[in-house]
Amino acid sequence: MRELGRNIFRNFGTTSSSFLSLMLLFLLFDLYWIGAGTSETFYTDLLSELRMEAFVSEDVSDSTVPLLEADISTIEGVLTTTYMSRSQAREELERLIGIDFLVGYDTLNPLPRSFVLSFAADHLDSPHIEGIASELAAIDGIDDVSFSRRWLAKAETTRIVIRNGGLVLGVLILLAALISSTNNIRLMTRARAVGFQQMRLVGAGRLFLAAPFLVEGLLIGGLSAAAGWWLVFLAAGKISFTLFEIVYPSLEDIVFFCLGAALLGLLSGYLGIRRHFQ
Repeated sequence: MRELGRNIFRNFGTTSSSFLSLMLLFLLFDLYWIGAGTSETFYTDLLSELRMEAFVSEDVSDSTVPLLEADISTIEGVLTTTYMSRSQAREELERLIGIDFLVGYDTLNPLPRSFVLSFAADHLDSPHIEGIASELAAIDGIDDVSFSRRWLAKAETTRIVIRNGGLVLGVLILLAALISSTNNIRLMTRARAVGFQQMRLVGAGRLFLAAPFLVEGLLIGGLSAAAGWWLVFLAAGKISFTLFEIVYPSLEDIVFFCLGAALLGLLSGYLGIRRHFQ
């Protein structure tokens, strides 16, 4: 521990630069992690509002509509089924455009009857939705099926891009953190190369020589990750958003992340000093 203190205070500039650079890298990862979680929650909430409309054939009598609704309700993945009569369709059209175009045509309402369907959360994707649409189209009494197919495809593409981008960014940040920490520790070991040789001549083992640098990498990695999250929550207390809710990782995930950063620092300490043992 005394040797660790010497390493830190004698090379305070190198130690500080290593700590700050790692903190900024981990902070960048934290912000993306929060952004990805927030966008995923926003996407899930938005997708839960997806509705499908199944239009009833003209030759189906009103008395058989409940039987048709019962058949639709048995389709796997369908959460709710709401029947919309011609009069309800007229009210919905008036609500959307603000004008009742059917004034004077109360007995000749040309709007179709339909069922509006919502879906279970585990079926809110293109393959499941397309499967449900195919099952609906095969039911006698259903003329047509409509839902926002293009919107769903674009939303899923955006989700994949965000997820893959996060994986690439995470790997790059961790690699940059490892290289940065390794180079900083390597600089400190170079400055003490002569001292290492002298200690090895008098019988110092590899673990004795490496331990201060391993612990230093461990501390810098863990503390820089914790400092990054401290800055995030410090800013969160002063900034608020009204259009959407920011979603933060759980405390358990943050703790595991800091432990992972500490292990990354431990690895960088080993990589930084191993050359002196060759």
